[in-house]
Amino acid sequence: MDVVVTVPKSFGLDRWIAEGDAAGAPWSGEEWHFNLGGPVPRIFPGERVYVFYNGRLRGFAPLVRIEHYGHRFALVRHGDAQAVTIAEMTIGFRGWRYRWWQLCDESPFLGWQEP
Repeated sequence: MDVVVTVPKSFGLDRWIAEGDAAGAPWSGEEWHFNLGGPVPRIFPGERVYVFYNGRLRGFAPLVRIEHYGHRFALVRHGDAQAVTIAEMTIGFRGWRYRWWQLCDESPFLGWQEP
């Protein structure tokens, strides 16, 4: 099942984009980890990890794998990120949630890099 995470406003959109392999960029050969605590979602490689920032869905990247670190874990991605959004605004949250909208509700998000 696809999952949804949020990038904290305090982390900053520019900083998150600078981590690498943003939507539209070629794969750098690096892997990127979104670190979380709590229960591990039921998600499998190839399913989508969606990211919200400042209330807006910015896009998704396919999950490569989950890495476990004791009581914490990381959703690992690389390349193939796509910028999509939905009409709904969402308040940031800790942890993760399962995707609650239909895929047909998504549309390309050309301005995904703007706060």
